[in-house]
Amino acid sequence: MMGRIERVERKGLLYFTAFCFALLTLSLAIYPKEGLTAAKEGLAIFGEVVLPSLLPFFILSEVLLGLGVVHFIGVFLEPLMRPVFNVPGVGAFALSMGLAAGYPMDAVITAKFRRLKLCSKTEGERLLAFTNTADPLFMFGAVAVGMFGDPELGVTIAIAHYLAAFSVGFIFRFYGREERLSTVETRKEGNIIQRALQEMLKARQEDNRPFGQLMADAVKDSISTLLMIGGFIVLFAVLCQVLEELRILRYLLPGIEGVLKIVGLDPALGTAVVKGFFEIDIGTMEAAKTATAALGDRLIIASAVIAWSGLSVLGQVMSVIHGTDLRVRPFIIARLLHAVIAGAYTYLLLGTVRIAGGTVPAVRRMTGGLFQRWSLALTQLLVITGLLLAAGFILRFLSRFRLVWRNKEPGKREEKADRKTTCL
Repeated sequence: MMGRIERVERKGLLYFTAFCFALLTLSLAIYPKEGLTAAKEGLAIFGEVVLPSLLPFFILSEVLLGLGVVHFIGVFLEPLMRPVFNVPGVGAFALSMGLAAGYPMDAVITAKFRRLKLCSKTEGERLLAFTNTADPLFMFGAVAVGMFGDPELGVTIAIAHYLAAFSVGFIFRFYGREERLSTVETRKEGNIIQRALQEMLKARQEDNRPFGQLMADAVKDSISTLLMIGGFIVLFAVLCQVLEELRILRYLLPGIEGVLKIVGLDPALGTAVVKGFFEIDIGTMEAAKTATAALGDRLIIASAVIAWSGLSVLGQVMSVIHGTDLRVRPFIIARLLHAVIAGAYTYLLLGTVRIAGGTVPAVRRMTGGLFQRWSLALTQLLVITGLLLAAGFILRFLSRFRLVWRNKEPGKREEKADRKTTCL
């Protein structure tokens, strides 16, 4: 009976998907000019921002994996990542690169980890849940300065975004707890630095590619992945434009506006929510332009849209993890949870007194120059990696101590609990 129901659901999903794409194709024939304009805008975003920003990090991650550096980090940071997020130490590399480079850098690295058996299926899904973050320049430059016209707002948006990501990671540490740890075990006695170096050497010997071939493969694989990402950006830019031309979005607004009114937000931001559901840039821009709503409400919606990241990023992640056994359903749940928590943190950071509305400074697109993007991303990468390494070293040091409990009640012998501390 259950199998029959599943077959019916699959058929229904197939028919619906086929109908939607047929409608999209027909709409492009009806609105060719609008579709072409949207495609050019999406291609410009990819060529001017995404490609030059992500390409160095994609190549860097491939080379570091081939050289075994990631395995070194995995051994060293196991005492931090395992107790806090219940993932192997190599997850710190995906976290650092994701925080520095933004979407979908973390998914690319996590998929690579799964293919190399550096994490289990459940651990990979936990990594995808909380390492999927926006890059800092997007929040500080494009959103705070370019869209809202106030650089100081970038601090609020970024803090809420990253705190929400870590909160999702801590929540997902309980996901799939019954599964055993991955085969990459690092809880062994001995000098941790020596073991990390041995693991690095072992990984390099197993890879065994000459450095020239390693670089060539890194460039080739990175370009291939980025071209796929560019296709998704163009596709969803066209999709959003077509939906706007067909005025389909307005049928979704009444329900969204009702929900916003229930939670105490301005219903005028319903359009931003609907557009942000499909594409992150369009949604945050719409939230910034809704001048009739209070600035606090606009920031909350913008934070939620950035955390959700849109169907465009979801499509990119799905394509990147294709060929692995990682499931996309936990990732979608994590994105929804991230959006809710990011909005809540933004509200708390703004305070209970709502910021008054008013005229927003002229909205302008600002993504930063190439040098500025690389400088900020590399700085954040070094800072985050350094902090994680320091935290891992401290936890490793503290794990060597034992807690001793003494019972000082008269007439009773002192008792000792021979238990090691648990680092959380």
